[in-house]
Parts: sequence; C-alpha cells; structure tokens
Amino acid sequence: MNQTLTLALSKGRIFDETLPLLEAAGIHVTEDPEKSRKLILPTSDPQLRVVIVRASDVPTYVQYGAADFGVAGKDVLLEHGGEGLYQPVDLQIAKCRMSVAVQAGFDYASAVRQGARLRVATKYVQVAREHFAAKGVHVDLIKLYGSMELGPLVGLSDAIVDLVSTGSTLRANHLVEVEQIMEISSRLVVNQAALKLKREKLQPIIDAFAKASLREK
Repeated sequence: MNQTLTLALSKGRIFDETLPLLEAAGIHVTEDPEKSRKLILPTSDPQLRVVIVRASDVPTYVQYGAADFGVAGKDVLLEHGGEGLYQPVDLQIAKCRMSVAVQAGFDYASAVRQGARLRVATKYVQVAREHFAAKGVHVDLIKLYGSMELGPLVGLSDAIVDLVSTGSTLRANHLVEVEQIMEISSRLVVNQAALKLKREKLQPIIDAFAKASLREK
C-alpha cells in the first residue's frame, strides 16, 4: 500500500514553528516557501511532502483527504467546525488570543451593560456569535477578511473580534483590548481514513510531534 504522506501547512508563523516539530521526527523541509513559488515542497523523507495552502483551508484539505494531516489554529478549526478531523495534539505553537477590541474612548462596559446593540466586525463570525450570545448581548456581525482594526476607525463597527499577539497593531491604530475570549494555539489535525490506512507511517510522526510539543509547554 502507498504510504506516502501529505502534510498541509500555511506560510508564516505556523510553518516556521512546525519546522522544529518535523525535525524532532527526523524530517527536514528542503525548500523555503518564502523563496520558492512551489506549492508542493519535498522533504528529506521521500514518503512525505508538504503542501502550502491558506491557513483557513488546512482543515478542508485534511477533511477531504487531499492532505493526510495538517497544522491549523484553534481559531480556524472553530470556524470550520472540525468535521471529519481527528485532533490528537495541541502543539502549543503560534500562540495568541482571541479578543474583543474597541476604539480608545469607547465605553464598552456601559454599552454591554445597557443592552445596546453592538456592531462587531470580525473574520471569526462563529466564535463572536457564540461569545456575545452567552453574554446576552445583541450584536450585528459584519464579516471582514482583513484589516479589522479599520472597522471602528471609519464607523463601520463599534468593536472587533480578532486575534491578538503582542497588541502592537491595536495600539498603532488607537484600539484597546477590552475582553479576552479565549487562548489560541495550533493543533495537529489528521484525516481519519489516513490514520487507519497509513498508521504505520503516520503514527510515529504524530508521536514525535506530541513529544516535541510537551517541551513547548
């Protein structure tokens, strides 16, 4: 049986922080996705290749078996729903937080307390909806795909729900973090059929990732 594996990764922080985990499994990616135009990268293991996809597409590639496994942020998995995915390991990488932010000077606490209807701009509609529903706050959700910080500055929204790492982008745009919704990190996701059919090749890599991620904690 063909035991060749395909790993789905997104460029940037997740790719960079997954490299040491692959190296813990004795695998090296032989090309840099920032310098190569290739979307399929070879590795030092002839039976493992890496496909470079958008972060939001990783769960879809794994769900439908186009990739056997991948690394995706908790934020992406919550929006995707996680159908058909086995999530064996929280890798403790690409850590950040999902937060509510508003323009400096906006009285968020009063607006929430008085039951005002808030306009919230976010890419994470599912997370935002559940968060505000649990608080009993009425919101109009406005889906954006980039530059969330602009929403409150131009009057599109009262607040944003977005990922925050250092908070420097918020500060640069005169926004303040007013509520933390959850901690975010990246997880290993595995296609359930691949886990059965390619276990002999896949399980040692999963185990190496799990062991390396414990050292990240």
